[in-house]
Amino acid sequence: MTIAVYPGTFDPITNGHVDIATRAAALFDHLVVAVYDRPLKTLLFSTAEREAMTREALKDISNVTVQSYLGLTVNLAQSVGARVIVRGLRVLSDFELEFQMALTNRKLAPDVDTVCLMTGQRYAFLSSSIAKEIAMVGGCVDGMVPPHVAAALKDKFRRLGAAAGSKVQIVSLRD
Repeated sequence: MTIAVYPGTFDPITNGHVDIATRAAALFDHLVVAVYDRPLKTLLFSTAEREAMTREALKDISNVTVQSYLGLTVNLAQSVGARVIVRGLRVLSDFELEFQMALTNRKLAPDVDTVCLMTGQRYAFLSSSIAKEIAMVGGCVDGMVPPHVAAALKDKFRRLGAAAGSKVQIVSLRD
């Protein structure tokens, strides 16, 4: 049985993430979608919220489980018996970072390989940051994120706007 891990912050999960997860699930016997708990970036959603949204988005894929994790991705991969880490590539600039991470992971865990899947053309522009930025200013994110995520974004920014006197400020929107 081949197990793969698809890690990310999923803040929030987008239709591009769903596309990669769906395609990876077709390639491997079991896919663990791993929501990273403490990335070095400012998050909009808590780990529990990101995990719940991801689980809901992928609930119809029978060989997918969703869990959060701390620490090194290769350590998670080894702990669940995965031999593969799945990464998605949107644009050429993604390749440099993913190549560096794959080599680092290979150094740390020679028994774990990285497989990169190219995003579907219709999602090449899409990132969590773009979806958040559009939602933050009241734009429509239909088709970019699952419907439950669009509702969560709208609600989160409504609550943040009310709490901040309608002056929502996000320090970092980088993916």
